[in-house]
Amino acid sequence: MDADPGLPAFSWRSWQFAYIIAVVLCCSGDAGYDGTVMSAINSMVQYQHYFNLQAASSKTGIVFGIYTIGQIASFFTCATLPDWFGRRWSMLIGNLCLVTGAVITANANSMSMFIGGRFLTGLGTSTAGVSARSYLAEITSPATRGRYIGLLNSFFYVGQIIASGIAIPTGRYDDNMAWRAPIYVQGLPAVINVALVLWLPESPRWLYTRGKTELATKILAKYHTKNNDVNSPIIQLQLAEIEEYISLDGSDKRWWDFKRLFKTRADRYRIWLVTLVAAGSSWAGNGLVTNYLTILLNQAGITDPDRQRVLNFVNSVTSFIGALLGTASVDYLGRRTIVLTAIFACGAGMLIIAGLLSTAGSNVAQANAGISFIFLFMVFFSFGWTPMQALYPAEVMSYEGRAKGLAWYTLISQATNCVNTFAMPVALANITWKTYIIFGVFDLALLGIVWYYFVEPKQLTLEEMDQVFESDNPRLASLELQRVARERRRALKLNRRVGKEAVA
Repeated sequence: MDADPGLPAFSWRSWQFAYIIAVVLCCSGDAGYDGTVMSAINSMVQYQHYFNLQAASSKTGIVFGIYTIGQIASFFTCATLPDWFGRRWSMLIGNLCLVTGAVITANANSMSMFIGGRFLTGLGTSTAGVSARSYLAEITSPATRGRYIGLLNSFFYVGQIIASGIAIPTGRYDDNMAWRAPIYVQGLPAVINVALVLWLPESPRWLYTRGKTELATKILAKYHTKNNDVNSPIIQLQLAEIEEYISLDGSDKRWWDFKRLFKTRADRYRIWLVTLVAAGSSWAGNGLVTNYLTILLNQAGITDPDRQRVLNFVNSVTSFIGALLGTASVDYLGRRTIVLTAIFACGAGMLIIAGLLSTAGSNVAQANAGISFIFLFMVFFSFGWTPMQALYPAEVMSYEGRAKGLAWYTLISQATNCVNTFAMPVALANITWKTYIIFGVFDLALLGIVWYYFVEPKQLTLEEMDQVFESDNPRLASLELQRVARERRRALKLNRRVGKEAVA
């Protein structure tokens, strides 16, 4: 990795790679759009009157929950399509499903039609998103993998910003286009991906398992080396590791075979980490804000729908800033540091919010302080958890188990989100501000578990991660590899400096 500086900035190949990243990022933007557009629409009286709903009714829980159920149902499409057809085609299939769901939802004239469209949207969103994570994990270099996969999940907030921004003017319409128009826009990122994704190169690791080693080598060289050199040391190292760790008859070829996730101690450790990320990031308290910000604002005394939509937009912007800061930091601070920081801040934030809102009553200043801490909570969540949700599961899974491992992540994430979706309206209605305490205690309990188990994949190749998990203590093994890598980089810099002084 140190012997080749990688893709030159502003070269034609770097612009081609930027195009690849932009097309793949569409798979995250549409996911962010959906969660926020429903939160915004839920505050519109036009929508509530059309379907005879209330902001925190049981029907509202079903409307939010059916999207989550669609994502749970995507477990099998996520586990099979990327391995069967390749990462590009599975992105395309998922986004076609999403567009179909958005069209049905936007044209719904009954609650059953609306719910059916929401189910298809959830199914397509997860299928496309899991495929995008696998694709980026396998086409990016070890040195840039963290920032690009982190950016993928950070684009969730671009979708949020667009959705909450559109909902402000459309929410002022007097007719049903107030809520239909934002749903129509939801399909646009998916349409862009569908139109362009087949023009992208396929995952080199997927090609390698199909016997297309020459094409896989050319793709790696094109996007990982300075001079497009297939003989570059970094390419030869990656090819040797891929050949060693990828079986041409592995479980990724057998869609029914999920034993690879639990077969060995190393496999079980990997899937335990994936489960921690899925459950930890779902129960951090973010779902409370993302889906039910309208209810939180009502309980804090902010009842004007227009102001609620403006605050929803502000929350999306500040969350995106936090996600970008986390993405920019992930390859410097490391995965463990930013996620531990986020967990502590989220836990403390939830408890502070509970304290402020518990006695706010008619105290406007105290209520506003509580809302400010809700926004600050989302900044810290976005800083640590948002990049990790896409990056960490993709990094810790081996190639053979990656698609199924990410499908498992989706299953656990959406199962825990189901609890959020159906339980939170009840909790907010009955125990109000005490709901924050539950999430705060969970975050602080999670802190010690994550510190003890999380490995550090920073700048390790995906195949070096296999070595980490085969060790007796994966966490310590990963930290030792980080120490060795730092010493190697220092020695290389010193040698270069000595060489320059000798020439001078």
